[in-house]
Amino acid sequence: MIQIQCLTEYEQLQKVVLCQPTYMSIEEAINEIQAHYKKANINRGIAQSEHQMLVETLRKHGVDVMLISANEECPEQVFTRDIGFVIEDTLYVGHLKRDIRKKEREQLLQFLQQEKIPYHEIEAGTIEGGDVVLAQSDVFIGNSGRTAKVTLELLQMRHPNHSFHLIDFDEKYLHLDCVFNPISESEALIYPPAINEESLKIIQRKYDCIEVDDEEQFSLAVNILSLGHRKIVALPKNEQTNRKLIERGFEVIEIDFSEIIKSGGSFRCVTLPLRRNN
Repeated sequence: MIQIQCLTEYEQLQKVVLCQPTYMSIEEAINEIQAHYKKANINRGIAQSEHQMLVETLRKHGVDVMLISANEECPEQVFTRDIGFVIEDTLYVGHLKRDIRKKEREQLLQFLQQEKIPYHEIEAGTIEGGDVVLAQSDVFIGNSGRTAKVTLELLQMRHPNHSFHLIDFDEKYLHLDCVFNPISESEALIYPPAINEESLKIIQRKYDCIEVDDEEQFSLAVNILSLGHRKIVALPKNEQTNRKLIERGFEVIEIDFSEIIKSGGSFRCVTLPLRRNN
């Protein structure tokens, strides 16, 4: 049986679930980025090449990549992070709020059963993995309108040794991981204008925050993927943010994801970690 274990967003990534963007498209614009690119939409050939480069990079760094079969009824299935999430040693399969994405849940359940991967179904309310951010004994939950309070209460009951922090932010940015992402025990990428003042104070008490400007937030500079050992997968065009990371001693692995980010998600959004080790 596969061992499930994730305590943070930045420890060594060992096993992850992805889905190729075979049928990726913008069918209804749900954020500013999608609205901006809706007319041009997604070039699937380019998107698949970008995604394959990510898969190859992950495998090169010793990550076990598992791929869910793409379904033509699921145009946003590439964003596997939203379908499920791990807290401690439990993989949760959530309920996505929008009808267009609900079949993704069925696809994930079928995959998990086929691969004999243990999971727990969340029966009450809705929650998406982009709103769940791990930091050891702290779990930050984005109050995006896609996460029901009853679901948060359920998680608190199942993880009594964790502190759950509800982070209020402007839901036009879709998910919490587009505006806040811890990259070490004491550092986090953040886009302050999107986050409620009181919620921002909660984050700033714990982290030395690396701020991202308006332009690079639009190209999802916050939504990087940590591989562990201060290695980060990031978009080449986010030059200012990447430079700040390098100055702090991070190794930045640049992959062009310009086509995929047109749908409003980047490296964290397209990866569902099952196991990270310190």
